[in-house]
Amino acid sequence: MLFISTNEGSSFQRQPLSFTPESLLFHPKDEDKLLAYCKEGKLYVSTDLGRKWTTLQERVTKDRIFWSVSGVDVDPDLVHMEMQDTSGGYLYVTCLIQNCSDKMVTAQFLGKIDQDSLSVQDDYIFVKVTTGNRTKHYVSYRRNEFVQMRFPKYALPKDIHIVSTDENQVFLALQEWYQTDTYNLYQSDPQGVYYSIVLENVRSTKQPEESVLVDILEVRGIKGVFLANQKVDGKVTTLITYNKGRDWDPLAPPTTDMNGKPVNCNPPDCHLQLHLRWADNPYVSGTVHTKDSAPGLIMGAGNLGSQLVEYKEEMYVTSDCGKSWRQVFEEEHHILYLDHGGVIVAIKDTSIPLKILKFSVDEGNTWTTHNFTSTSVFVDGLLSEPGDETLVMTVFGHISYQSDWELVKVDFRQSFSRECTEADYESWILTDLQGEKCIMGQERSFRKRKDTSSCIKGSSYTSALTAKPCPCSDGDFNCDYGFERAQSLKTEGDRCFADFWHDPDSPPDDCHLGQVYESSTGYRKVVSNVCEGGVNKQKSTKQHICPLLPPRGLQLGIKGQMLAVAPGDDITFIVHQEQGETSSTKYQVDLGDGVRTIYQNLTVTDEPIQHRYKQFGVYRVTVKAENAAGHDHATLYIQVTAPLQEVHLEVVPIVGINQEVNLSAVVLPSEANLTVYYWWIGENLQPKLTLESSLITRFPKEGEVSVTVQASNGRSMVQDTKTIRVYEHFQVIPLAFSSNLDRLNPNIPEWREDVGQVVSKILAKITGIPSESLVTTVKPGLPTTADLYVLPPESKPAKSVFVDKRIPAINQAFSENNVSFVVRGGLQVFVTLADPNTGSQGGVAGPGVWALAVLFLISLLATGSFILYKFKRKLPGRNVYAQMHNEKEQEMTSPVNHSEDTQQIIQGEEFIDDDLDSQTLGNAGGSPAFRSLIRTRTNPQYY
Repeated sequence: MLFISTNEGSSFQRQPLSFTPESLLFHPKDEDKLLAYCKEGKLYVSTDLGRKWTTLQERVTKDRIFWSVSGVDVDPDLVHMEMQDTSGGYLYVTCLIQNCSDKMVTAQFLGKIDQDSLSVQDDYIFVKVTTGNRTKHYVSYRRNEFVQMRFPKYALPKDIHIVSTDENQVFLALQEWYQTDTYNLYQSDPQGVYYSIVLENVRSTKQPEESVLVDILEVRGIKGVFLANQKVDGKVTTLITYNKGRDWDPLAPPTTDMNGKPVNCNPPDCHLQLHLRWADNPYVSGTVHTKDSAPGLIMGAGNLGSQLVEYKEEMYVTSDCGKSWRQVFEEEHHILYLDHGGVIVAIKDTSIPLKILKFSVDEGNTWTTHNFTSTSVFVDGLLSEPGDETLVMTVFGHISYQSDWELVKVDFRQSFSRECTEADYESWILTDLQGEKCIMGQERSFRKRKDTSSCIKGSSYTSALTAKPCPCSDGDFNCDYGFERAQSLKTEGDRCFADFWHDPDSPPDDCHLGQVYESSTGYRKVVSNVCEGGVNKQKSTKQHICPLLPPRGLQLGIKGQMLAVAPGDDITFIVHQEQGETSSTKYQVDLGDGVRTIYQNLTVTDEPIQHRYKQFGVYRVTVKAENAAGHDHATLYIQVTAPLQEVHLEVVPIVGINQEVNLSAVVLPSEANLTVYYWWIGENLQPKLTLESSLITRFPKEGEVSVTVQASNGRSMVQDTKTIRVYEHFQVIPLAFSSNLDRLNPNIPEWREDVGQVVSKILAKITGIPSESLVTTVKPGLPTTADLYVLPPESKPAKSVFVDKRIPAINQAFSENNVSFVVRGGLQVFVTLADPNTGSQGGVAGPGVWALAVLFLISLLATGSFILYKFKRKLPGRNVYAQMHNEKEQEMTSPVNHSEDTQQIIQGEEFIDDDLDSQTLGNAGGSPAFRSLIRTRTNPQYY
């Protein structure tokens, strides 16, 4: 439920909403217009202060929504936002609140940007783009074209926080590649493009929500003053600058404590250190308090010593912008400034209930205690009425943790009998810690109320008094881009040295033929410094004429950044040139399919190169930029392919330990080109990558192994998973089907799986063998063939060797043509043992032939069996092998002579010797073929 107060002082009214807002953005100029963001990514707009809401846009990034900036954006109803496009990337777009549909949004940055990277501040707009492991940051100054931000060449930024963008300069904190808990401070030129370092190793703190706070704070009220906590060798110290980072100094400690007693804190071993934290609660202040309407007044929590101590939060105040400090409290307090700082309210920061507050009317020199309530309350926050001149505040809190909020209004107007006159003020001149009055190129004086005057400053009060320019001196110049001070060379003082990668005489990027440019002296005037005359360290005596520069850094890309497209897709190629002359450069474009064209001045006119590819394939697109000074070229490969629809993993379901297994992926559509295959085997999260659609592997132990293949061709990715069972012992019997099945074989995995299941069910019903022990796999291709896997029984006899009695029953079922099923139209299909002399078995005898031979010999040797039974002779056993060959190679078993075979085969059920040697497929290591022992029994029984 949203509560709205339509007029100041009126009661709040309920406004029912169909969504739950997470944040509200009020228009900076028109209070009736506001934006509401909900967690689903939807953005709503209201033009009547929340009475009626309409959906503005969907898929918007939270906290990346900005109203137009007055004086920079043309239309006040313009909204800047970061939104997700349909492909999952993020774009920087703008639209008007009157119409912000997908068709009406305007992309302001060409290409996709990183999530949570859009920032609109004053004259500047920032985005970043990460490609590979490199991140590039871009800035737009006063809504002009985006330009890559130039940091020192090897800074390699990991993260950036914008500190300040006022006074035509960007002040930012940059975490370089070698830093973990610190940032370096950089300043830009007026366009926000070129950056120079001003302070190293500023402490940073990571918050629970993964956000990062950098210990840098802009002192409000006096431009150019900043506080920062520097961390060196584990010690944190507080520094202050009066000239936007040109010079930094530690804070001077007070000479006495709050009781007037001398303190033992002497520089350079001891200084005042301050915490520069932001408050988690938006209704209480942080640890340092400044205000635009109270210049020079700073209150902060900290300690005296050689470094900042986390658990010490004594309160200190300065009224001359940091030149001198006084201790006011021994514990941290929440602070609120009223009447332009004429009244300072302080409430102790504690978890116990309070009923008193303290206030000062003389900039913290003396404090008065006031009971703001008769019942102690837990203070949740402090609020003041609108306007810097207000003397009315509200304390809100709760009596107990179960109670509602209690609001206590405190009015300080009755403490003053009149408004101030000019006689009640005195002036003070801003000076830095060295006593220098010329700060940022001028002497500035301010006025403040006299300590002896008890009056209200009121709405007409202004703090600034006079400002007088100063002659320029060395301190008014900072290091230029590509230069920095050598901190270790004390004898060099403030001298700026060129970095090894920077050539001061090199022409600027925008240098056009015939123009004149100056070599950099290594110095540039501090932005917003208003000094006049005097020293000019920026003026160079070396002038050069811009040469005809060859094209350098030629880049070729595609709008939308998709390098894989479908036939007929519209493609817009983008050509960008980082350096070199462009107006006289000729660009030869070859689109790779026979289309060639020549452009003049291409990168300046931004003329689009649009094209469509009709056929599948890979096309090499090249652009050659050439002028009289030299040439450069760029190449791009375009994949024109159809999105992948399916992938089927073809693999034998049963394999032996350490046996080579061929995993094969079949991709649809088959004309898809340049497919990459990712193979995940078992629980391993690191896939194997191949450009081939097959992979040979082995499994070292028994059990079930999950195998997943993902196929990707740049436009899509598809996946299939199969489970492979690994056994030490199992048997394989090749099968064949009557030829009438071939014309009904669609050669798709689903059909083969259904046929295999039918065969296994029929065989299990005929033989009585449990169906879970039989797995039939129909092979791809024609003629239709299959393999029957006979798995080891779940419980084996407690003998070292046992005889599997299931195989003769299986052979007999096939030999008697008992295995058949009906397909479409009543067509009956018979399943038989495979003929070893045909098909993929080549000339190697298969189990079907051995089974027929066994039945024939049994009928001939019945008499011999009876004689053997009488004498109970134990004959030495031999194994009969059946072999199933894969597509890659065949493996022959050792030959078996006729007499030995006969000796084995004539053994009837009564003559089975338990000590007979049994060999099976699973221990046939090193071969892709599957070998199985087939023993024939006249009256089989099953284990």
